Amino acid sequence: MNRSRTLPVAAVSMAAAAALLLSGCGGGGDKDSDKDKIAGADDGGAKKSASPSGEKSAAPSIDRPEMKLPSDVDVVFDKANLSDSDQAAAATDAENFVLSIRHGIVKQDAEDAAYKFYSEYQGPAFKYAKDQIKKNVDAGYTVTGEQRFSGTKVEVVKNKKSAVVSFCSDATKFFSKEVKTEKVHRTKPSVTDFASWEILMTASDSNKGLWRAKQAQVRDGAEECRR
Repeated sequence: MNRSRTLPVAAVSMAAAAALLLSGCGGGGDKDSDKDKIAGADDGGAKKSASPSGEKSAAPSIDRPEMKLPSDVDVVFDKANLSDSDQAAAATDAENFVLSIRHGIVKQDAEDAAYKFYSEYQGPAFKYAKDQIKKNVDAGYTVTGEQRFSGTKVEVVKNKKSAVVSFCSDATKFFSKEVKTEKVHRTKPSVTDFASWEILMTASDSNKGLWRAKQAQVRDGAEECRR
């Protein structure tokens, strides 16, 4: 069964993921599982290059890469009401990181500039994003449909230089599509369409207002994310 989202990622316990992220240890969650599904790293109001959540916390001087998705791909982040500017900025760029993976997949480019901009160079999240894009490209798949993210939570740590951003994703309307034939692999909704995310974001020293992904943990089949 070819499912949307990205190609398989390892299932991890959320407690373990949180401990890894907060301690700065652990990998990027990029091990393969035995599920046959294709999809990116899941989320964002993705037809725009602007911040998916609509927050304006980032400095206007930042030269951000443009991320436009085709008309048949919609990545939606439910608005997160975060009053703290650091939390809002970290959440927005965590969404941008997820969106950048989708962008790389639809562009069929494992060297796409967007994910490189929104992740720490050659760090676990950088390698995770590249791996997810490359697997889809190598398999000849892109994505189509709508993927929705909700329940955003942010915990800022380490003197506001790091933050753990978490949310759920719903891919019940998000499917893989063969690039050559444009055949869409539609599947019946199931718990495997839901995933929980935790992304460790770090504040950029050179670009005020910019946060980059350092580590990413994704758990597929997240029952708690089912509505």
